[in-house]
Order: sequence, then C-alpha cells, then structure tokens
Amino acid sequence: MKKDLYKQGYTQNRELSWLHFDDRVLNEAKDKTVPLAERLKFVSIFTSNLTEFFMVRVGSLIDMAKANYEHVDQKSGMTPSEQLAAIYPFAKRVCKKRDEIYADLKKKMIKAGIHDLSIAECTKSEMKDIRKFFRRQCAPLLAPQIVDIHHPFPNLQSGVTYIAAILKYKNSSNFSFVPVPRTVPAVIRVDDGRSIRFVHTEDIILEMLPEIYPDAQITEAMKITVARSAYVDADDEAFEEILDYRKKMLKVLKERRKMNVTMLVCSRKPSQRFAKYILSNLKITKRELFVCDVPMDLKYAFSLGNMLSEEEKAQYLYPPYEPKLTPAVDFRRNIFDQVQEKDILLSYPYESMEPFLQLLKESANDPDVVSIKITFYRLASHARLVDYICLAAENGKEIDVLIELKARFDEQNNIDYSERLEDAGCNVIYGFEKYKVHSKICLITRVRNGETKHTVLVSTGNFNENTAKQYTDLSLMTADERIAADAVSFFQNMAIGKLDGTYQSLLVAPVSLKQTVIRLIERETEKKEKGYIFAKINAATDEEVIEKLKEASCAGVKVEMIIRGISCILPGIAGKTENISIRSIVGRYLEHSRIYIFGREKDEEMYIASADFMTRNMERRVEIACPIYDSGIRQRIHDYADTYLKDNTKARILYSNGRYHKLKDGEDPFCAQEYLMETAVESGQTIQKGPQRPAVTAFKTKFEKEKKKKKKKK
Repeated sequence: MKKDLYKQGYTQNRELSWLHFDDRVLNEAKDKTVPLAERLKFVSIFTSNLTEFFMVRVGSLIDMAKANYEHVDQKSGMTPSEQLAAIYPFAKRVCKKRDEIYADLKKKMIKAGIHDLSIAECTKSEMKDIRKFFRRQCAPLLAPQIVDIHHPFPNLQSGVTYIAAILKYKNSSNFSFVPVPRTVPAVIRVDDGRSIRFVHTEDIILEMLPEIYPDAQITEAMKITVARSAYVDADDEAFEEILDYRKKMLKVLKERRKMNVTMLVCSRKPSQRFAKYILSNLKITKRELFVCDVPMDLKYAFSLGNMLSEEEKAQYLYPPYEPKLTPAVDFRRNIFDQVQEKDILLSYPYESMEPFLQLLKESANDPDVVSIKITFYRLASHARLVDYICLAAENGKEIDVLIELKARFDEQNNIDYSERLEDAGCNVIYGFEKYKVHSKICLITRVRNGETKHTVLVSTGNFNENTAKQYTDLSLMTADERIAADAVSFFQNMAIGKLDGTYQSLLVAPVSLKQTVIRLIERETEKKEKGYIFAKINAATDEEVIEKLKEASCAGVKVEMIIRGISCILPGIAGKTENISIRSIVGRYLEHSRIYIFGREKDEEMYIASADFMTRNMERRVEIACPIYDSGIRQRIHDYADTYLKDNTKARILYSNGRYHKLKDGEDPFCAQEYLMETAVESGQTIQKGPQRPAVTAFKTKFEKEKKKKKKKK
C-alpha cells in the first residue's frame, strides 16, 4: 500500500462522502415521483441518519481532536480537526435544506387535506381537547426539573426531546427542563373525522408550560434535543475487570449516556443568556448548536398512514407490497430435503423470508435434526426465528448461538435475547475482544439412518424478519459439501475462539476475505482489457482495496460498482480510475446486498457476502463471503446485477469531483426495485401450519417468573 494515498488525487474523505449519501436520502423527499406521505418518511430517515452519524463518527473525531491526535486521513489528507471543520457547516446546510423541504411538504399536505398544525392554528374547540389530553395523559407522566442549588443541571439523554425554559419568580430566575415522555404518542388528532388535523405532543407540552409551573413567568422556552457520542469501546481498559461480557455491555450502555455532546438542536434561536448557559453546561460551542424548524420527533411520519382512508393511502403511500413465496420451494414438502436436492436463493424483500423460518420450525420438531448453529447480529424485536430456536432447544437439540452484544444501538435488544436463549437451554457465546461477529450463517445438522447431512444458510443481511421486508438482501440455502464442511469448521473455530481457522470455500474475515479479494483483483488486473470486476456493496473505504482497484483500472479492467453509501474512491479520473464506474441507488428499500464478481464466463468467481470493502469489515470483524457454485443461481444473480445497472430513475452516478448526478433524460424510465417487485413470481402456495405448540415457557421474562414465585409464596 502506498502512503499518502490522498496525494494521488482519486480518493475523498469518508465522512463527507457519508454526508453526501444522507443528502441523497433527503433528495427523495423532494422527488415528485415519490408519494407524498412517503416523502415525509425520507425527511425522518435523513434526520435519524444524521443523528446517528453525529453520535458515532463525529463522536470519535471529537475524541481524537481533544486528545490532539492529529492523524492525517489517508483518503483526504485531513486531520480530525479539519474534518470537523468541514462536517459542521455541511451538516447545517443540509439541515436548512431539510427544513425547507419539510415546510414545502406541509403545504402540499394541506392541499391533500392533511393538516400538521401548530398550536396557534388550533380552534378553541380543538384547544379544549388538547388541554384535556394534556391533563389526563401527559401531565401525570411528566418529570419537570428546575436547576438550582439543590438540583444540578440534568444529564440530557440522546434522542429525548426536552422543553427547556427560563422561569422567572419574584426573587429568582431558574432554568428548567421537561422531558417529553416516550410513552405518549408523538402526535394526536384533533379533527372531527372529516379531515385530518393533528398536533405534536412536544408542542402541546411547550404550550402548557404555565400549567406545569403555575407560580412562574415563562420568559423563554423552546424544544431541544442532543446527540451524544456513542463511541464507547467495550474492550477499553476501563471495563477489563468485568469478566461477564453481558454485564460489561450493560456498563457500556450506561457510560454512553454521559459521553460528549456532539450536537444540540434547538427549535428556535436561543437568546444570548440561554445559549451561554446551556452551551457552557454541555461543554460545547456554537459550532455544535443547530437551530431547526422541524419537529424534534419525526418518527410520526411512519404512523401517518394509519390516519389515511383507503383511498388516501392509495394516493399518498407506496402501493402495498407483500414479499412473495418463492416458487423454488414446495411448501408441501420438507424444506431440508429440498435443499439437499438443489441450492435455493432467496431475494429479500421481493421474496419472503418464510422458507428459512419454516426450515427452522421443521428442524425444531424433526427428531432426526441433532443440532442448529447460528450467528445473530441484529434481530427483530419480536422474532419468530428466536421462538423456533428456543423450541428446538426445548426439544433436546444441541443449539449453539453466537450473538454479538456489540451491535451498535442493538446492544440492549441482544442482551435481552441472550438471556431468553439461555433460559431455553441454548449454548450462547458472544463476540470476541476487538472483533465483532458480523457474519450471517446458520448450520443445521440431521442424522438419519446413520447418515449425517447438513443444510447451510448464508446471508448478506441480518436474520431479521422486519428488515427482510425493508432491505434488499440475498440468502443462499445450500447443502453443498464444500460449503457445509467450512460451516462446520467455522462454528467449531468460533466455539474455541479461533479466528485464524482455515477454510476451503468460504472467505472468512479477518483471515482470508481481504486477501482473497485483493488476489482476485490482481488476477483480473493481469488480464488487462479482458478483466472484469463487479461489486455491489454499501461502502468502499479500505485503502489497499482502493489502491488495487485503481491499478486494475489503469490496466484496462472494466470495474462496475454499485455503492449505496460511502465511496472513498473517485471514478473517472484520467490515468487512474477512468475504467471505474460507480453508482448509488436510494429508493423505497434500503440497498443492503453485497455481491462480488471477478472475471467472466468460465473464469468467473462469484460471492455473496456480509462484508463491505471497509477496513473494519475485512480486518476487525468476523465476516463471511460465500461462493455461488450453482449455475442457475449464478445466472439469477447476474440478472439481478444487470437490473440494478439499468436503473435510470433512482440511480445516481458518481462523478470524478465527488458529486452525484441523475442519468441524462431521454431514456425510458426504469426503476430496478419496482421491476424486481413486479417480476417476483408468486408461488401461489400456502404454508402448511401443522400442529401448533403452546408458547415456549422459557420465553417468560424474569419479571413474570418472579411474579409467579411471589404468588406461590402467598
């Protein structure tokens, strides 16, 4: 790898590239071809993306800048301080753009009969209902706090909306903070059913401050929220004495609540006194202060559809789409047996995750299935998949679950699941020190008449029933002996903490994935103009891979890349990356599948993977890339890739200056996601339910168990 990569002029900063991605998400909110209520969702997604960016990426940069760690980013030549100096103005510009888009959407919603009201716009009758709602449902839940000599400045939590105010009494003046309860709805309807009129709960609490503080004069009040750094490493020395990893992660979550503030958002420009007070207490400057004219809680956009009539839903929402049951599976037959006969590819969200869930359910009740081994990274909040795994354990199967407790922002959910799985009798192990287990693999073993057979599922995305309806991913179900043998080795190695195992077919990070990707790029480079590389990934940041792709381009290799988010490599630069083309697709579904293709025809090697071309994926995580051997599935993945390369409506082309542009007009509109929905074949089959068991007793929470014990004692 060459040093000072940025001096070669074909790379860009990772963080600024990510901000450009979030800007592309925001652009969907002003796309006239997107239904009105869906456009509002993109405003919400943009905002939550930006908040997470400030919690994770900006948090780590601030830590480095405060420590005078002036390491130069090899893709841009920028120090942490210089990156921060570029990030904050950029973020404030796109937030202003977001506010303008939101204001325009509100006007369009009014024309559609959907009124997002301010308190001042409510009628007397509506205000009567609002006060009733506040007194009955909000007031009992409020926990207002005055800051004075007896009450310190509160520890404001990330993602919580607060009503901040200055209170004036006869002989004193105090600041106060009222957290908006998360248990009340974000908006309430105040209409009579003939039109849609709603107000935001945060605005109601702001309006009702005089009732909360009846003895005070409110001299200034506004809504605020903060983002805190989430950059807490469980492997830091501060946690080394905690031997139970689950307890360690709980400690990490507590520490996160006290981390540096990276962003303060106010609903109006604060006075000099207010700004000085809150900035000094949060230990930040005006750089971190954002003034935004949108609701603090925008998640209501996802429940807006519940207010619409069927006719309005058809007009203002995407047409409903239910993932199809793949015709590759006969649901009247045992799925394990079918996988023994042929490989099966599932394409989410166009096809349903149901075949995999049914496979697990069948395996849980199959007396010949002896073991199930699986990795979990992010799970649905109510996962049937976990139900079947626990059922299998109760039925005496050997169940090994490798669950990653360090999955950022899903730590608590995974901790809860780990307890449930252990209660059911599963053998639960966690990730490794310094490494996250991000691979998605399941191994089912059946012994019948003395013969051992395996079924393996490898996926590009999480085993999550909710995101399987929202993210595009590929899952391969196979009994190929080469892949099965590696899957057996993989779980054996994970059980004993061996990260440097040897595999024949699977590419496993941190051992062989990066090395093989580089070797295959070099192989194509040797072919010069006859070489070919295709990659559909979420991000490209690894310096060595980027350097090798540049060398391939210089040799004449055609490199086609679909990179949803961060791209640190700039295409189309003469003499360097002129043979590389990069596009990003942002649409109804989150593009999440990873596909690598090296070479053509007989020389081709194709993989689906859990890893992006990022250093963290290839060197600091346990990832898997699975080869595709079946010719029919290879052709299907080629068709899938070609479909995305034809997209000219949601695709944006990355230019050599780092900007993204739509394709030129004049072509017949073609949307890859819409095409794949339209062409997904419905099998027409119904899933045979079979006898249903009662709920698994192991699923009862510790609270429920304790409650039962107390009743027995009584």
